[in-house]
Amino acid sequence: MKALNRAIERFCHNHRRFGIPRLMLYIVIISAGVFIIHMMDTTMTLLSLLSFHPGLIMRGEVWRIITWIFIPLNDNLFFTVIALYFYYFVGSTLEQQWGTAKFNVYYIFGIILHIVFGFIIWFVYAGNLDVGFLNFIWLGIVWLSPTYLNLSLFFAFAAIFPDVQIRLFFIIPIKVKWMALINAAFFLYSIISSAVGGNTSGALLPVVALFNFYIICGVDLLKHLQPARARVSPNTIKFKHAAKKAKRDVDSKPYRHKCSVCGKTDTGYPDLEFRYCSRCDGYHCFCIEHINNHVHFQ
Repeated sequence: MKALNRAIERFCHNHRRFGIPRLMLYIVIISAGVFIIHMMDTTMTLLSLLSFHPGLIMRGEVWRIITWIFIPLNDNLFFTVIALYFYYFVGSTLEQQWGTAKFNVYYIFGIILHIVFGFIIWFVYAGNLDVGFLNFIWLGIVWLSPTYLNLSLFFAFAAIFPDVQIRLFFIIPIKVKWMALINAAFFLYSIISSAVGGNTSGALLPVVALFNFYIICGVDLLKHLQPARARVSPNTIKFKHAAKKAKRDVDSKPYRHKCSVCGKTDTGYPDLEFRYCSRCDGYHCFCIEHINNHVHFQ
C-alpha cells in the first residue's frame, strides 16, 4: 500500500497540471441543475437516464458511467443545499491543500472503484437476468450513489485539519474531528443495516469509498494515529545519530585535561577552563563548573 501511495504522490508531483481545476465546483453546479430538473420531472425520466446501469451501458448508453455522480441524494431541498455546499467547501479546501492533480486522482480513482464494483455486482447477481431498468433498481441489486465518495472526502479533510471548527447546519460550532466520528458512525450504520437487511451491495458500497480513502490517505492517517512519542521525524533521528557520532569523535581525540565529574575535555570544549583540586588525593582535574562543587577524592 505504501508503494502505491508513493507512486500516486510521484505521479502528482510530476504531473501537476493533471486534472480539472475546481473540479468540485463543476460537480456541485451540475448536481444542483440535475436536482432542479428532477424536482420538476414527475415521470422520473431524467433520473432513469442518468442512473448507473451496466446492462444499458454495454448496449451503448455509455454516459451512464459518469452521470450517476450528479444524481441528488434525496428530494429534500434544505438537505440538498447543505450537502452541496458541504461538498464544495471540503473539496475546494482539499484541492488547495493537495493541489489539483492529487485531488483529481482521489476523486477519479474513487469513481473508477465504484464503477468496477457496480459491474462486478451486476455480473454476479443480474448478468443472466432479463430485467428492465426500473425492475433492476427496485430489486436492490446495485445502486451507485456519489454520497459515500463525497463523504469520504471529509475523512481526508479531518485527517489534515482535525482541530478546525466549522458550523454544523451553519449554526452549531463543532470541531472537524468530532464531525469525522459522526461521519464514521454513519458509514458503520449503513454497512451494518444493509448487511442485516440482506443487501450485500449496499453494505459493500461504503467500504469501496473507505478503500479509496485508505489508498490515497492511508499513510497520513496512520501517522496521525501513532502515539505522540512514536512520531519521530527522520530528520530528528538523523540529528541524534549525528550528535552521537560527533561525541564519539570528540571523545576519541587525545586530550590534556578531563573533568573527573562530567567528563568534558579540553579537546571537546577548548574554551572551557580546567583546574586541579589540591584537596583531592591523587591527580584529579575538574572543569570550572565542578572545581568548587564536587566530592573530594580521599
